[in-house]
This record gives sequence, C-alpha cells and structure tokens, in this order.
Amino acid sequence: MPPAPQPPGSTPAPQPPGSTPAPSGAFGVREAERLLWRAGFGPSPGHAEALAAMGLDAAVTSLTRPSGAPTLTGAAPTVDDAPLEPRDAWGHDHLWFLDRMVRTDQPLIERMALIWHDWFATSTDGASQAHLLDQNELLRRNSLGSFETMASEVTTDPAMILWLNAGENRRGRINENYSRELMELFTLGPDRGAYSETDVRELARALTGWRHDWSSERGDHNFRFDPARHDAGAKTIFGQTGNFGWQDALRLCLGNPAHASFFVAKLWGYFIPAPPSESDRRALESIYVGSGLQIRPVVEAILKHPQLYAGPRMVKPPAVFLAGLLRNRRRAVDTDAWTWASRLAGQQLFRPPSVAGWDDERWLDTSTLRGRWVMVSVLMDDQTIPSDQMKAYDALETPEQAVRRARDFWGDPAMTPEGVAALTTFAATCLPAAMANWEQPYYRGLRQNALRHLLATSPDLQTS
Repeated sequence: MPPAPQPPGSTPAPQPPGSTPAPSGAFGVREAERLLWRAGFGPSPGHAEALAAMGLDAAVTSLTRPSGAPTLTGAAPTVDDAPLEPRDAWGHDHLWFLDRMVRTDQPLIERMALIWHDWFATSTDGASQAHLLDQNELLRRNSLGSFETMASEVTTDPAMILWLNAGENRRGRINENYSRELMELFTLGPDRGAYSETDVRELARALTGWRHDWSSERGDHNFRFDPARHDAGAKTIFGQTGNFGWQDALRLCLGNPAHASFFVAKLWGYFIPAPPSESDRRALESIYVGSGLQIRPVVEAILKHPQLYAGPRMVKPPAVFLAGLLRNRRRAVDTDAWTWASRLAGQQLFRPPSVAGWDDERWLDTSTLRGRWVMVSVLMDDQTIPSDQMKAYDALETPEQAVRRARDFWGDPAMTPEGVAALTTFAATCLPAAMANWEQPYYRGLRQNALRHLLATSPDLQTS
C-alpha cells in the first residue's frame, strides 16, 4: 500500500534515493530519437543530434523544464490561404492543436497536453469548440505541475461540467456521471476494489451544486457553484463520514490508497508499452507521493528509465505520427485534409470516442491504417520527384542506394533490419525486367517516390 498523500500546502517529503533504476548503455542519436517520439512528436532536423550531445539527464531536463514561454516557429496555420477559425469552423480546432505540436519549441508540454486530453477526455459532442479550447489551455498550463491542482481545475471546468452532466447533479436529483468517472478513469481505476457503488452515489452527492446559464446568443455560460443546489447532508465515502463538498470529494479520491498506484501505472503507459515492474511502480509511487502529487518528477523518472530505450517499440498515436511527419519536412498546417485524414486514422482531436479516451489498441488495424496512408499521400503531393525531372535521375542507382536515399529523405530514421530488408527487396524487384536506356532514370525516379511513401507507412515509422 502506498503512503497516503500529504495534505495541500504541506512541505513535500524528500525524494527517496535510488528511486528508479539508473539508465544503462549509451545515450546516442537513436536513443534521443526515441525519446523525442515518446516525449514529443519526433525529431525536427538536427534535434536528436543536439539532445544526444547533452547526455540523458540534460536531454530530459531540457524537455521537462523548458525556460520561458513556448515559441511557435514557422508559418501560421491556414486553410485555403485563410487563417483558422478554431472556435467555430468544423475541424479547425484539430488543426489548431496539430499546429502547436508541429511548431512548438517545447514538445513535451504539447505531448502532455495531448496525454491529459486523453486522460480527462471531453468532446465537442457534449461541449462547444470554445469550451474545449479553453480546457486545452488548462491542461497545458498544468501539464507538469500538481495533479491535485489539475484535478481541481478540471472538475470546475465548463467543458467537463457539460460533458459529464455535472450541472445536472443537484440536491434531490443526483447524477452520478462525473463521480463515477472521477474514480474509475481519472484517479483510482476500475475493478481494483478501490470504491463501491455506495461510494459512487455518496461522492456524487458531495459533487452537487454546479450550474450554468444558456442563451441563444451565448450558448452555455456563467458556470458557477450554487450552494442552494448542493446536498449539505452527511455522506459516507471510503468509510469516512462528513458534510463533504466537491473539494472534499477530490481530497478523498487523491488520498485513497489506490490512487498513487493507479496514477503512476497509467502515466507510465503513455510512454512505455510494457507495464512497470513491482519495484519500479513502488519507486514511482514514492516519488509521486513524496513530491506532493507533482507530475514532473514522475515524468522525469519515466523518461530516464532504461525500459524506455531498451524496451519494446510503441505505436505512435495518429496525431503524433502526423505531427512528426510535418515537423520532419518542415511543412506548415495548410490544409483541412489533416482533419479528415486524422479522423480516418482514428484520432480527431477534441472528439475522442468516449469519456475513456482513445483506445490505443485500435491505432493500427484494418480500418485506421488507411488514414495513415492518406496522411503520407497528402504530405507527399509536393514532395515527390516531378516527372519533368525524371530524365536527370540516376540511371545506375542500385536497390541499396535507392533505399539509402529514401531514408535520407526522412532524416535517416531508426529502422529495423527487417524493415530495411523489405524495402530493399521491393527496390530490387519493382522495376521492369527490360527497360530501354531512356526508361532507366524514369523508372528509378518512380521507384524512389514509391520508397519514400512506403518507408513513411512502414512498421518502423509507425512505431518508435
């Protein structure tokens, strides 16, 4: 059982020595590349080399403790040469968030905002784009800070109040939606014996009192706590009885013995696909509780863990995959094709399929893979060798040289021997058996275009 969280405002306990295993092996360009894919959106040109030169500790610190406000570098996002309208136009909210992923100089902050968007999943199916964008800023602002503060601000956030019907939860007419998800998805986890159905109902009573107004001109607005709608009676939650309010509801959830283990295991899963060992989980819990429920030190420990670098590969979420391609090619967000392609791939931002967020087991299946292919096709529209330049292409290029050139086009990403072999076999067998001299450069140019597309959609680039 992990130690109980400290009360708000207390001095964090010192971090225990030797909390997680020390990194083993060299931290080179390939390790930096994986770090950037797991803690960001892949390396922009030269970024992996720069991090590798720092060493692991400094590289991680540069991501977790960036200085100053984030800078967005490059052309502002557009659709049909017009600025985005993220609070009004369908899909422009997705493009707005994608643009931040592409242009930011603080990639971990944006990656954490994406993680929290999945953790505290809300959708424009239940709230307006404006509410979701405001919530996105809340998640970004708290991305590496106090989880207690995060949970408090999410609980009182208009998007969450609308999405999980907190405004319909009032004295004498209890709505359990938020209380159930607060425990099941946000703080304790299901099927762990951490709470009962009675706790769900009693916690819902503690969370009563929120309301808002609506008008045709302003929509849902003026979100506030109304004491007249709050159930002021005694409640018994997790065996404790009192006249609990919404702040007490959060305190009780975060003080539940099951919270720390749930938090570290769920957060770990966003960075490393294999579950942590029992000793690692306990060490991370100690860091989390000892820091006063701070997010940053847990993330730092995970990003320095050997399993991130030596463990199994991990499928890139569609938004991460697409942002990485755009960063790689220094391509601005300039078309709404990215919205519908992302929808095909299974991840339209601000529209998760349910309050449980996205199912990462669906990232690569027969229905969603097509969306990733479309992403690469749209990106490659102006990246292929044009037909009027084919005659100047190397007529003597070997299959191995062709694959090497395609890898260089994408910045020499890490590839498995199996991936290289598959591309080389394709390069050796895709050309006609007999070609006239004038056809030699043309067909090799076409082969290069195909290799660039195949490499981007290969298992090696879909995973990190």
